[in-house]
Order: sequence, then structure tokens, then C-alpha cells
Amino acid sequence: QVQFVESGGGLVQPGGSLRLSCAASGSIANIYAVAWFRQAPGKDRELVAQILRSGSMRYLDSVKGRFTMSKDNAKNTMYLQMNSLTPEDTAVYYCNSRVGPYADLQRWGSGTQVTVSS
Repeated sequence: QVQFVESGGGLVQPGGSLRLSCAASGSIANIYAVAWFRQAPGKDRELVAQILRSGSMRYLDSVKGRFTMSKDNAKNTMYLQMNSLTPEDTAVYYCNSRVGPYADLQRWGSGTQVTVSS
């Protein structure tokens, strides 16, 4: 199993930006999908952004135009650039991957806390 270590979270004011990083223990170059998820207090974990092996990308409607996901296969690292943050973006952010379209997600990492507050 691939393990993930998320970083880059913190406290930011509304309208601010953060860049999250996710270091994978193995290659992510040919994995079917890599993705960022988030879980806010009292809510279910939700998919925020995803990149498929084909290059196709998908974003949660509420972050479209504000968040950009990217990955560096050479570094086995994925990123989430988050701009124009709002308090509703406050959550623990996690990265994960699937080796195939019907495969399970990998083991969850510890995540990184993002708090948007004035």
C-alpha cells in the first residue's frame, strides 16, 4: 500500500490562500486516480479534487475556480493550491489514490488541518 503524508495546512483569513502538499511513499505516475478529500467537523469526508491517469480532472462544485490540483510524478507528490478561501473550506484535508476504477482507496494518512477564520 502507498502511504501519504499531507502538509501545508494552517490558519488563514478569509480570502487567503494555502498550498497543500501530499508526499506518497510510492510512485503515483501510473495510478488510476489521485485525489484530495476533506472532512469538516460533523460532516462526511468529501472528494475535493481528482486527477485521473488519463489527465482528466474533477473538482467539487464549491471549489471550482478557486482550487487547483496538480501532481509531480518525479517527486511522487501531489498539490492542492487553494485560493479565495472561505470559512466553509475549514476541514482536515487528506490525499489518497486508487489503483483502478473499482479499487479501494489506500490507507488514510493523518491529514492536514485547514482553518479559515478572521
